[in-house]
Amino acid sequence: MIKILFSIYHWCWAFLGNVLFLFPSKDIFVVGVTGTKGKSTTLELMNALAEYSGKKTALISSVRRKVDNNTKKNTGNTMPGRFAIQRFLRDAARAGCAYAFIEVSSQGVAQHRHRFIEWDMAVFLNLAPEHIESHGSFERYREAKVEFFRTAAKSKKPKKYFVINKEDENRAYFENAVSDEENIRILFSRREFMKKIKEKAGMSARDFLGEWVSAEFNIENASAAYEFAKILGMSIEKTGEVFRNFKGVPGRLEIVSREPFTVVVDYAHTPNSLEALYKTLVKNYLSSSRKMICVLGSASGGRDMWKRSKMGEIAGKYCSEIVLTNEDPYDEDPQKIINEIQSGISADFPHSNIYEILDRKSAIEKAMSLAKEGDVVVMTGKGSESSIHIANKKKLEWNEREIVEKILGKKKIPEDYRDDILNII
Repeated sequence: MIKILFSIYHWCWAFLGNVLFLFPSKDIFVVGVTGTKGKSTTLELMNALAEYSGKKTALISSVRRKVDNNTKKNTGNTMPGRFAIQRFLRDAARAGCAYAFIEVSSQGVAQHRHRFIEWDMAVFLNLAPEHIESHGSFERYREAKVEFFRTAAKSKKPKKYFVINKEDENRAYFENAVSDEENIRILFSRREFMKKIKEKAGMSARDFLGEWVSAEFNIENASAAYEFAKILGMSIEKTGEVFRNFKGVPGRLEIVSREPFTVVVDYAHTPNSLEALYKTLVKNYLSSSRKMICVLGSASGGRDMWKRSKMGEIAGKYCSEIVLTNEDPYDEDPQKIINEIQSGISADFPHSNIYEILDRKSAIEKAMSLAKEGDVVVMTGKGSESSIHIANKKKLEWNEREIVEKILGKKKIPEDYRDDILNII
């Protein structure tokens, strides 16, 4: 009964927001991107394509809120509630934006934040287990994603596009959600996109996409964005030009330093995204016979506790040294989280190469002190997030890139670094 009342409560807020801001989505081409990983990157690639075409754009994601040339960091929910999305769309329409790009989260859908928006395009990237505790099961998590497609299929826009990853095993659920003839279904494939690059552009993926977009886990995002480029009427050559000049997304494969060792900040917080990141770093950034050092944690707050041991297992597979630390412990015992991550690391992994340092800044400093020329140091889980959630609903201000830059600015990290001093929250 309580869940039903909460559902009605959120539905009412979504409806009132639409009315209050005078049905803003009717005046703009609205694109929604959903999936487990890659949403922010795909939105940014689409935004870059539209801007290259000379269009004014608006964008809201876990990274930022942008309306034309006015942009600011997103410090709240990935898909904000109450009146926020409708206000964003009204601001975009008033600014003369032709396109609005919205990151659609499963939790946002569960709270009806996707409703009362006249969608023009919906994109499904992929699905992997996430937010299982909050939804109750993977099936319910998937249902929230599919529900977005069902709602978008009922949009009053005359032409609606549904871009679906044909390589994902869950594709049929999304295809069936938009089976009406007036809905245009577009199936994209990473493999087919790579083949098209070679045949039509006559270039390797790295030369066509550039260093950042050609990372293994970004090619799927580029494949989806290419379908949007075709709707814009852009040639594959022009699309490649945009991709090559794309500077990346803050906190996603963000290279903070290349010398004397490579330092990377990334948001990877699921087993799939973590492994994809590590594979890319080993393949493209790790010098021969050198090592990768990872700074790893896992969130709490009822969020996917099942994945902790799996992430430890993956770290043990790819990294030579592992520094376990806080990510977002909320009210859970931080040491318990670290213990659960460590339980997944193979017993064959040298125990002397595992460090437990709860203070995240100190953990990063420790990782830097271990690095030599040609090594890779990678921090995951926080990316561009602006805070660390701790007990009693408190937040600590945080900027992972700035922390790394300050540490790199030090002349020398003391050789007599004492772990017992660093084990302080």
